[in-house]
Amino acid sequence: MTEQGVDVARLRREAELAASQLTESWEEINLLYSIGEILGRTVTLADAAATILHEICDTVGAGLGAIYVHDAPRGLLNPVAVLGADAAALPPVAVDDDTSIIVRVFRERRPHLAPPDERGGAREALVRRGAMLAVPVLWTTPQGSIPLGVVSLSAPRGSEPFSAGDQKLLAAIATQIGTAVQIDRLVKASVAQERLAHEMQMAHELQMRLLPAPSSLAPDAECAARVEPAEHVGGDFYQLFKLGQGRTGVLIGDVSSHGYPAALIMALTMSAMAIHAQSHHDPAAALDALRDSLSDELTQTEMFLTICYVVVDPTAGVLRFANAGHPHAFVLRADGTTERLAASAAPLGLGSKAPSTSETAWTGGSDVLLLFTDGISDARDEAGAVLGEQRVLEVASVRRRDGPSRIVDGVFALLEGHMGGGVPADDQAIVVLRN
Repeated sequence: MTEQGVDVARLRREAELAASQLTESWEEINLLYSIGEILGRTVTLADAAATILHEICDTVGAGLGAIYVHDAPRGLLNPVAVLGADAAALPPVAVDDDTSIIVRVFRERRPHLAPPDERGGAREALVRRGAMLAVPVLWTTPQGSIPLGVVSLSAPRGSEPFSAGDQKLLAAIATQIGTAVQIDRLVKASVAQERLAHEMQMAHELQMRLLPAPSSLAPDAECAARVEPAEHVGGDFYQLFKLGQGRTGVLIGDVSSHGYPAALIMALTMSAMAIHAQSHHDPAAALDALRDSLSDELTQTEMFLTICYVVVDPTAGVLRFANAGHPHAFVLRADGTTERLAASAAPLGLGSKAPSTSETAWTGGSDVLLLFTDGISDARDEAGAVLGEQRVLEVASVRRRDGPSRIVDGVFALLEGHMGGGVPADDQAIVVLRN
């Protein structure tokens, strides 16, 4: 062969090699583009994983493949897509399995090409035949990479094992899968959060429906009330009773803590008191019966309950009450003086002494019953200063000749101004009544 013929042959071989490399590169670029499209069309990884794995195995030339995703709470790598094996028979791999190639890649956060004679874990045997190429699925943050799973390929087609190019391609695809896994998790977390917010709003609305309408006491009494839980539900509450012969029963309670446990005690209290208020004309007897009804729940939850129960009898001109540890219970007199309805026993759930019944004069048409919880008086401003009981009494006293709703509005206007739009640390409740 002449020198010119040798050059032509060499150039032909180089051209064929360049064409082969170009074709291979085109296939890889096309694969990355296809996977990007697949992920763009789907919301969850589960919808896309099988298609992605099929595309990978077809391009790289692998008879077996699997995509594993980390289940952190259970400490497992769960297969979300399997090709070439029975997906139902492929078990998850524990992240503490020291024999597993999958686990090693996950822990070390770097690819690994295992030759056919390298031993692996028993739980990955279904997706391994011969050489195995495994790369980590990572989510990169400014603080570093977070391992989310592993992609593994095995049973390479033909005589050639997986190449460095295959490893590079698979790593690029794993980055896309990592983004899909993270999006999948964020979507699920968002859906769960929306569901939780909806359920909490429903719980709030249900609890508010348990509270009686102040208008239910008409025409025997004019009443206004308001409850604002620190969370969606809380443990501050009130209850109203028409007791016959013009008598009115008013209950205010404050369960220790707030949130769902307090709301449960609140609901049990209202249910039991609905019976005891009608069965016992004496306020102390009603609270003593209530204490017996709640004894087991208060002991098991290690919670307690401040409560004041007042019976207003305008015909007899008497207000009778039993107070178990509730500090903020008052009668506002027509002359501007304030009388505290003092506690005669510890809160229910603390101590064994039963509350006693006390009484004071009541002048219908001018005297005002004012009951509120410490979430109002203990409210703090941005500097941490407490509102205080006295300021609440001053606002209520100034408005004592107005309707009960004006007093409630005035107290909450004071409260909101003091807090400056801040979130209350405790539940807040107030009840105002006048015959």
